Amino acid sequence: MDKSQYKGIFVFAEQRHGKIQNVAYELLGKARDLADHTNQKVYALLFGNKIAAQAKDLIAAGADDVIVVEDPALEIYTTEPYAQAMAHLIAKYKPEVVLIGATTIGRDLGPRLSARIVTGLTADCTKLEISEAGDLLMTRPAFGGNLMATIICTEHRPQMATVRPGVMKRLAKDEKRTGNVVTETIPFQRDAFKVKVVKEELSANDKIDITEARILVSGGRGVGSKEGFKKLEALANVIGAQVSSSRAMVDAGVMPHDRQVGQTGKTVRPACYFACGISGAIQHLAGMEESEYIIAINRDKDAPIFGVADLGIVGDLHKIIPLLTERLEKLRKDK
Repeated sequence: MDKSQYKGIFVFAEQRHGKIQNVAYELLGKARDLADHTNQKVYALLFGNKIAAQAKDLIAAGADDVIVVEDPALEIYTTEPYAQAMAHLIAKYKPEVVLIGATTIGRDLGPRLSARIVTGLTADCTKLEISEAGDLLMTRPAFGGNLMATIICTEHRPQMATVRPGVMKRLAKDEKRTGNVVTETIPFQRDAFKVKVVKEELSANDKIDITEARILVSGGRGVGSKEGFKKLEALANVIGAQVSSSRAMVDAGVMPHDRQVGQTGKTVRPACYFACGISGAIQHLAGMEESEYIIAINRDKDAPIFGVADLGIVGDLHKIIPLLTERLEKLRKDK
């Protein structure tokens, strides 16, 4: 393979119901950083139906060019139309790197695409860098999150990675940025479309995704039970936060997996993170250490969590949390 033919970074700009997902903007921020180091262009790929007007938002977020593909078959995600569109554009533009969010959609699209274009795929990345040789260093948790593996795709192009939402930092929106919007038409093989979405049913959920929460009250083994988490929920209600947890509480069946923070859960970077009864194992720290302000409450003064905390409280969370909740509730009422 003549790798010199491959230039630029593709970012799959995932949309759902016509709304571009946050992970797309996060990937554009990282792609912009990588491209600036290698003097390459960043292309955002926007698929959907009647969605071209949103291309300007992708340019403001770091894209040089936005490649728009509009077709009724792309309005709701199904694997085959999206895989065909991506494969066609990769063959035409020959990008060196392709980045996709490690969402339910990205985890379906990535493997199908990598097999179709015969290249490697590193899934669930938490770190991306460029080596001295110009290869993409793709780092992800391995062996259940007990160590980090850095993977290189030296023999094939493009280099592909899916990246966890919440890991990369999106750039501040720059309305002054300029870029090109290119409309492409895909020669779909429509007889290969074997799946058709007949109906969508969206379940009601009043909880904000923890990757988008400004404040998180997170509990670990020290919380102990569902009754313990009710104390955390009371605090969260007072301060407008969401409740999350460490892996230990998910494994114990106390909390659902979509509330898990850590290498095998979600990566978060809220404005404030309460770590309650969390010892601070490296797997958990990897998922929250980028939080702007960290408050740790733990009985063990030597707990590793205090090493990353901005404010540490040594004591029994079952006594401290109710007192803190009561005080904050009083302050709120006094206002």
